[in-house]
Amino acid sequence: MKRRDFLQAGAAANDRVRVALIGAGGRGRSVTRYASRTANVEVAAVSDVYVPRREQAAQELGAAAKPAKDYREILDRKDIDGVIIATPDHWHTPMILEAVSAGKDVYCEKPVTQRLEEGDQLIAGVENSKQIVATGTQQRSWDHYLAAKDVVASGELGQIPFVETWWYQNYLTSKDPGEVDVSQLDWEQWLGPRPKQPFDAMKFRRWRFFWDFGGGIFTDLLTHWIDVVQWFMDSPRPQRVQASGSTHATPWLESPDTVTATIVYPQNYTVLYHSSMIGHLEGGGIIFRGSKAMLKLTRDGFAVYPEGVVRAEFTNLPDPVRKMEQTGDGTKTNVENWIECIRTRKTPNADVRAGVEAARTSHLANIAMRQEKIVRS
Repeated sequence: MKRRDFLQAGAAANDRVRVALIGAGGRGRSVTRYASRTANVEVAAVSDVYVPRREQAAQELGAAAKPAKDYREILDRKDIDGVIIATPDHWHTPMILEAVSAGKDVYCEKPVTQRLEEGDQLIAGVENSKQIVATGTQQRSWDHYLAAKDVVASGELGQIPFVETWWYQNYLTSKDPGEVDVSQLDWEQWLGPRPKQPFDAMKFRRWRFFWDFGGGIFTDLLTHWIDVVQWFMDSPRPQRVQASGSTHATPWLESPDTVTATIVYPQNYTVLYHSSMIGHLEGGGIIFRGSKAMLKLTRDGFAVYPEGVVRAEFTNLPDPVRKMEQTGDGTKTNVENWIECIRTRKTPNADVRAGVEAARTSHLANIAMRQEKIVRS
């Protein structure tokens, strides 16, 4: 081998990033596939407490992806640079803190915290470690969200006193959790820091809607949109939160299937969020209502509609003065940004502070809803 080729080969080896997956459900495998398709990245291990998922992930993610029963086996390995955490929410903060203590960089699905009190502890642990931690609020790495942020920053919309957000999904089919082979599941490890309790297939499959393990609609869905709003408006902390929730159609789930929240910010604007789990038409989105124009933003793209064109209170919208369709996939670019930051040691787009701040507002909405009171931040 010529000296030049030898040096190039050595540089490529030094640039290689080896990652592992902890929590091998469908979302975790999807995120990890994006990592595996990034240049000079190798998936070195997968861990899950449910054997069928662990084996499936090991088969899908390449010959180097060795299965591990316990995630701590992965954290003990010196040849692994970063971990992707896609477990139920109650494991997120403990695993991130263990991972950074073990010298691993982390990509964690949102929300990075499952309880309000974890936020400060998580930020301190990550920032003291100097590890790179990114959260799965992928809008921060998605082209049309970045362009829409520029529109808001430009002042084109005028004053923005009101932001409307919504998200609709269909959980009417969630009543059947499907088959779970309990003999292949380490239920005690799955419970982890939460109270011991008998195995429950519904909790195992639909954990987002049980308070021990998730945070219902607010932490699952509001977290994405409130992250975008707080990012665009440069307002990481609300002033007060009021919320309500009811179960109308899914009594087999613990948290409500229909919720609303009103969130007021000291930067002189209000956010309204509403969501229901009985149908998915219109999906999710955000409308920034300004004094000069309105910006409607979804994962499909955005459009800016000017004021003063359509007669007052008529329901049709004018032609947009600006619009952009989505391109690519925000999860892909968010994962690629994390990998790049592992190499450069720069702060990722979806950094841990932003992840904690978005989750914090969702936690406040849950507290306001469950305690039936206005929560002041």
